[in-house]
Amino acid sequence: MGQQKTDILDGIILEAETRLTLRELCDACAVTAGYIDELVNEGVLEPVGIEKSHWYFSGYSLYRVRTAKRLQQDLDINLAGVALALEMLDEVRQLRARLNRITEL
Repeated sequence: MGQQKTDILDGIILEAETRLTLRELCDACAVTAGYIDELVNEGVLEPVGIEKSHWYFSGYSLYRVRTAKRLQQDLDINLAGVALALEMLDEVRQLRARLNRITEL
């Protein structure tokens, strides 16, 4: 018999209510503040706060930044393409959730 492979995942679940500062988001995603600024300008992220020095991001922003970074690195997609891909991924996630609710009835 073959060996069974077991994957162990270690992580933190962040809720939408979680607030991350710009520095915390940069550190968690290993990106620069300039990269976050580009994602904000492209509409990928929506910070709370008027001034950049007072920006806060939701826990969901962590997923979006990591996904954006991966799309750019793995598929060489520009920021406009990343924004579109994330929009489509959000739609797919929402449609799957809706389908799950319907099939549970």
